Amino acid sequence: MVKRTFDLVFSCVGLLLLVPVFILIAILIKLDSKGPVLFIQNRVGKNNIDFNIYKFRTMRVASQTKGLLTLGNNDERITKIGYFLRRYKIDEFPQLINILKGDMSFVGPRPELRYYVNFYSEDDMKIFKVRPGITGLASLKYRNEVELLKAADNPEEYFTKTIIPDKLRFNKMYIEKQNLFLDLKLILLTVVKVITK
Repeated sequence: MVKRTFDLVFSCVGLLLLVPVFILIAILIKLDSKGPVLFIQNRVGKNNIDFNIYKFRTMRVASQTKGLLTLGNNDERITKIGYFLRRYKIDEFPQLINILKGDMSFVGPRPELRYYVNFYSEDDMKIFKVRPGITGLASLKYRNEVELLKAADNPEEYFTKTIIPDKLRFNKMYIEKQNLFLDLKLILLTVVKVITK
């Protein structure tokens, strides 16, 4: 109840304060490339139920036809404004709407695509006991994930056999230890990492 109250209050405050920023970003995205302002994608959330996640669009339209994984910050599919939005995690701001709706929380396991969830073991499914989050233990460890994938000989294999299992380990660890103090600490660490990147 405390976690959900925190999410509701601060997602509302964040959305109200960021309205001018959202408008500016929307204009820049439309000027930079053709396509919608928001990128809406199906992800897996609490209780293993699918939901639509919201992000500012940072890639050219139909980029997913060239693969699900983003390979490096200079992936040719990323737009000019998209590079900036990704660098400072601004593309994640619309997920405040997901938090307000109850799809997500500020802190929790990052929501994954159903395609990859289909490979989870029965024990891995325990991460769906909580709402997915914008940040978390695994997110902080793999904040440079796209660069790791770019350097891999086989990005898809490296993602499924190395990164996903390790992320799941950290996500299970979070579920066992979660509390408001830990959430606040992870939010603060995320902000510091983004600012000092």
